[in-house]
Amino acid sequence: MKGKLALVAGMIAVVVVCGIARGGAKAQSSGAPVAVNTAGPKKAEEQYKNIQVLKGIPADQLIPAMQFIATSLGVGCEFCHVEGAFEKDDKKPKVIARKMMTMMFAINKDNFEGHREVTCYSCHRGSTVPVGTPLVMAEEPKSTGEAKKAEEKNEGAEANGPPADQLFDKYLQDVGGATAIEKVSSRVMKGTITFGDRNVPIDIFSKDPDKRVSFTHTPEGDSVTAFDGHEGWLGIPGHAVREMHGSDIDAAAMDADLHFAAHLKTMFSEAKVRGTEKVGEGNAYVVIGQRDGKTPLQLYFDMQSGLLVRLVRYGETPLGRMPTQIDYADYRDAGSVKIPFRWTLARPGGRFTIQVSEVKENVPVDDAKFARPASPPEGQKGPAK
Repeated sequence: MKGKLALVAGMIAVVVVCGIARGGAKAQSSGAPVAVNTAGPKKAEEQYKNIQVLKGIPADQLIPAMQFIATSLGVGCEFCHVEGAFEKDDKKPKVIARKMMTMMFAINKDNFEGHREVTCYSCHRGSTVPVGTPLVMAEEPKSTGEAKKAEEKNEGAEANGPPADQLFDKYLQDVGGATAIEKVSSRVMKGTITFGDRNVPIDIFSKDPDKRVSFTHTPEGDSVTAFDGHEGWLGIPGHAVREMHGSDIDAAAMDADLHFAAHLKTMFSEAKVRGTEKVGEGNAYVVIGQRDGKTPLQLYFDMQSGLLVRLVRYGETPLGRMPTQIDYADYRDAGSVKIPFRWTLARPGGRFTIQVSEVKENVPVDDAKFARPASPPEGQKGPAK
């Protein structure tokens, strides 16, 4: 049980606990810059030992790249690396992995003008051995007529569905309207987080503008995920505080905005409806939102209620994008606005559900809650490729 609970804490910290899909894009929509290190980020080879193929990438991108490989092949770190000595080349799979990455980069350079069209996942699909033989037919396929009807239905939904701005407006009204949302200055939530068959308490504090911190209470201690409007950090029991970088900062800024629904129309450079999909028991319009200089978002609005029931966002790595899907449910009134009291976050490596039991809005929240601990970021000892 202890190990599983520790895994819960670790996953929450790495993924960044996602708050109500209401928090989202004030920093992006207002044009407020996120603080950056003017000295410039370290390169992977400056922070890690024995970097060969991935020289030149930012050091904070190495671990996400390794996670992308592990997910694509369905393996753990030990498949390629010597435990406790990640820089060693003793294992053959590590040597092969270097060759595969080199091959992937060459394929994209020579055939796709350098655009990343082929990734590890293109061939492996969760297996260490790529599938090279077509699979036998496991069941009778749909008739040509049925397939054509399904295709026409999806295309028709895209052509006849409401424009994205109209869906944004309906969602905004359904959760309380712009005036009510903009009056929310803080939110304090208590609940439980479920990972598999384990449940642990969680407390989440949010404060305008763009501050958010969560405390997941495990037997080993509190796992903390925090964002103060400019910087984010992660704290796992037994480890030093670790800074957020790149897509984690983007996600944290998105989660920290208490006025997400009011900012949707201004956060995208382009937003289009791309048909419908089934989410839970209902159908939803799918909106693809493009963001300048950032990965796109997919938003799913229930066709009946107009509420946001799913959001998919992506973390960029040197080898490919890692998706994070958040499903929202159990919408209830919380003061003058409506929010989901349950959300499920899923990534290729796992999933968890947060169920809120208590919500207080516009209550005092001390800024000290979001203050960064004094301990320095953990010196990472990670894999080398």
